[in-house]
Amino acid sequence: MEQRVKTSGSVVDIVNRRIVDASIDLAPDGTIAGICPERSPDRRYILPGFIDAHVHVESSMLTPTAFAQEAVRHGTVAAVTDPHEIANVLGLAGIDFMLAEAARTPFLFATGAPSCVPATPFETAGATLDAKAVARLLDRPAITHLAEMMNVPGVLAGDADVLAKLAAARLHGKPVDGHAPGLRGHDLGRYIEAGVSTDHECLDLEEALEKAARGMHIQLRQGSAARQFEIFLPVLRRFPSLAMFCADDKHPDDLLRGYIDELVRIAVRAGVDLFDVLRAASLNPARHYGLNMGLLQPGDRADWIEVADLKEFRVLRTVIAGQVVADAGETRLPTLAPLALPNRFQRRPVTAEAFRIPARSGLCRVIGVRDGELVTDSRTASPTIRHGQVVADPERDLVKLAVLNRYAPDTPPALALVAGTGLQRGAFTASIAHDSHHVIAAGADDAQLAAAVNAVVAHTGGLATADEQTGVQVLPLPIAGLMGTASCQQTAADYTRLAAIVRGNGCTLRAPFMTLSFLALPVIPALKLTDSGLFDGLRCQHVDLWTD
Repeated sequence: MEQRVKTSGSVVDIVNRRIVDASIDLAPDGTIAGICPERSPDRRYILPGFIDAHVHVESSMLTPTAFAQEAVRHGTVAAVTDPHEIANVLGLAGIDFMLAEAARTPFLFATGAPSCVPATPFETAGATLDAKAVARLLDRPAITHLAEMMNVPGVLAGDADVLAKLAAARLHGKPVDGHAPGLRGHDLGRYIEAGVSTDHECLDLEEALEKAARGMHIQLRQGSAARQFEIFLPVLRRFPSLAMFCADDKHPDDLLRGYIDELVRIAVRAGVDLFDVLRAASLNPARHYGLNMGLLQPGDRADWIEVADLKEFRVLRTVIAGQVVADAGETRLPTLAPLALPNRFQRRPVTAEAFRIPARSGLCRVIGVRDGELVTDSRTASPTIRHGQVVADPERDLVKLAVLNRYAPDTPPALALVAGTGLQRGAFTASIAHDSHHVIAAGADDAQLAAAVNAVVAHTGGLATADEQTGVQVLPLPIAGLMGTASCQQTAADYTRLAAIVRGNGCTLRAPFMTLSFLALPVIPALKLTDSGLFDGLRCQHVDLWTD
């Protein structure tokens, strides 16, 4: 990578809310020696690099080094991460893997200590991190915060293990991220008093404004599945010091198209004050998490991006610690093979008979998908029955959903019906199923369900499709069944090919595999499917497939 010693342009000073024509001189240690006024600077704008305030790198299906290669092309220089996806599979070994990979790149991964491993007691987990393990993690300098506290009931009930994790974060002076969809009023106050300082899971604008009014930092999210960023822009207008931008979960095809730069463009086009937008994209998360990031002040580390204008924010160059890491749309970060391929996957193949649902009289509960949202509906329907079995009925937009325990070889799948996918034929499956990451599959045919699941089993993790026309197609994910070893470009191409097959089979979801993965997440209402069966997220309990 090229060492830069001087650059010039219109410097966007977010700290002092001004734009000055100046040159930037670098010190040998990679810090800013001075910012000097200049009458004829280069025709470009220089501003602090963007920061993703909350993301699970594993959801990109990329290793941290491959993720960083693509992120810097879009002007993102740091990400506040929660490795609870791999932690729920591998425990501390998974976190150590992510930290070791992150240390191989100049991109800053501000890694949190996962607070909820297992994520809930309502599914089979691959690992456990108790309060003592979390406290040891928080004692590490590389761990910047306690990651999203999803166990809202545990906080409110005063669960001893939960309170001990929160106390450890306070002891180390590290912030606590939240995850509290729908929490308001008195209980919200108690959640905040426990030390939780952020949230990215607001169900609507009113909830977000209430949380911000109570002092919570609101992370405005635009990921691959959750795409409601613009709805929450009034939070940025009214509480500019409390707003941050985040992706949460980003598939590789979306990452190729844009990252935090995309959110900056959207917000500026919507008429939000430029400096408020840019502080949400850099200053606010840097200060909240205490990141060692430069903000274009003398003495700061030399981190910045150069863009052509302040409307489209096309990134010309990205600089981290004085090193050019992306230039003219191309990454300068090297391609690195992962240090290891850790995994835990004991599932054995299944037959089509495993997906049979014996018929009985009455109505079935049905998971209703909302495209672009993580929240689902809880519906009921009279199932279609043939030869004494409940069958998928694509004409009624009812297909089967299955979750198979990846940590046990032969346990039977949990089965349900799902509406809203539009799937007409075939099946698709993944070993990414938040948060315990069992194998999850949706299909219009039992035989194709088995074929797709068995392809994932054969590769000990991955994404797969199965239908009569294209056969079985697989994207292997050998690292914990969550990440592959290829670049963002190659992973995106493989993912796009599989997603196109699913859409060709009638699926109307914008991000079918991402949406599928969240149908197993019981901490978000209303109805989900875990390896233990249907789960009512509002009543916080398992429910039967049949309503009576």
